[in-house]
Amino acid sequence: MSDTEERPQETVEEATEAPVVNKNKRYRKPKPWDTDDIDHWKVDPFTAEDNVAGSFTEESSFATLFPKYRERYLREIWPHLTRALERYGLTAVLDLVEGSMTVKTTRKTYDPSSILKARDLIKLLARSVPFPQAVKIMDDAVACDIIKIGNLVRNKERFVKRRQRILGPGGQTLKALELLTQCYIMVQGNTVAAMGGFKGLKEVRRVIEDCMKNIHPIYHIKELMIKRELAKNPALATESWDRFLPQFKKRNVARRAPKTVKPKKVYTPFPPAPTMSKIDKQLESGEYFLKAGERERKAKEAKAEKREERSAEKRREREEGFVAPVEEVREKKRKRVAIAE
Repeated sequence: MSDTEERPQETVEEATEAPVVNKNKRYRKPKPWDTDDIDHWKVDPFTAEDNVAGSFTEESSFATLFPKYRERYLREIWPHLTRALERYGLTAVLDLVEGSMTVKTTRKTYDPSSILKARDLIKLLARSVPFPQAVKIMDDAVACDIIKIGNLVRNKERFVKRRQRILGPGGQTLKALELLTQCYIMVQGNTVAAMGGFKGLKEVRRVIEDCMKNIHPIYHIKELMIKRELAKNPALATESWDRFLPQFKKRNVARRAPKTVKPKKVYTPFPPAPTMSKIDKQLESGEYFLKAGERERKAKEAKAEKREERSAEKRREREEGFVAPVEEVREKKRKRVAIAE
C-alpha cells in the first residue's frame, strides 16, 4: 500500500520539474547532425557536378535596349563581357543597328540561375554602371535592384532637387549610404541602380523612396549608424532597438503670405460673355454694310483726325516753352507803397 501511495507523488514531482514545451514543437526531435558549428546561411557555389539533369532542353534568352551614348563604351568592353559569360556557358550578342544587348544559354550552360544573373548584368550596363562593377552581379551573394523614381514626383524642378539630395554635396550623402548599406548605388536619369546584399538593398530602396517623398536621407543615415553600433553588442540581439533609435517629428512650417493678395472673384454659374470679333464690331457700328470705297474713305478720315489731334498736342507742348512765367510780387515793395500813400 505504501508503494502505491508513493508513485503518484513521484509523477507529480517529475511533471513539475519538466520544462514547458510549446505545443507546436512537442513532436520535434533533436537532430544529431544539426550542430552549432554549421552555418545555415552559407550559400554553396553551384558547380557543373551539381547539375545532374544535364544540359537544358530549350534555349533561354533575354534582351534589353541601351541608349545611343553607351554604344562606344559597350563596343570597348564587349570582348571582356563575352569572356566573363563563357565561364557560365552563356553567349552575348550586341546589335548596334537595333541598339540592343542579348544573352542566351548554350549546351554548355549548367547553372539555371546564371541566365537571370546575365539579364541583370546587361540591364546594369544599359544604365551606365561600369563593367568592372556590373560583372560582380554574377556572384551568388550579390543582387541588384533598379528603383524607378521618375513617376514618384510630378513637378520636374522638385524632382531634380530631391534627386540631388540622394547625391548630396560632392557626392558625400551617396558615399555614406554606400558605406552603411555595403551596396553600390548609381543614380542615372529616372532610375537608381543598386548592387549588394539583400539586406542592404532593402535599406537602399527605403531611403531612396522616402527621399522622393520629401524625407531627407540624413535621417536614415543617422538611424543606420546607430543600428550598426547596436549590432556590435551581442546582449542587444534579442531586444527591441526602438528606444535607441531617434524619433523625428514632422514639423509643419508655416508658408509665407504672398505679397500681392488677389481679390476673390464672385462666383457666377454663367460663363463670361464672348469677346466681340472685328465683324461683330462692324455690324454694331453699321460699317459692315458700307461699300469698299466708302469704308476706305471713312478710315482715311479717322486717320486724318488722329493726325490732327497729335499735331495739335505737339504744337501745344512746343508753345509752352515760350510762355512767360508769372512773377511773384515781393512784400517789401507793397509796404513802401503803403508808406508813401
